[in-house]
Amino acid sequence: MDKQELKLSKKLVSSYKKRLEKEILKRSVKLKMPQNKFEEIINNNNELINLKKALQELETNPQSSN
Repeated sequence: MDKQELKLSKKLVSSYKKRLEKEILKRSVKLKMPQNKFEEIINNNNELINLKKALQELETNPQSSN
């Protein structure tokens, strides 16, 4: 994976992660959940956990994606 592809991958994964967090926040506010509850949901959401791992892996091991 070249540097440009790596940069794009990071940007796309990061963008999706942010959109997912915003969606969780939006729905939590709509349901009038306490802040600590939606923070807990964000911290324990499997998809967000996997996205965080993917971003960390892209940061630390860019050559492993070849």
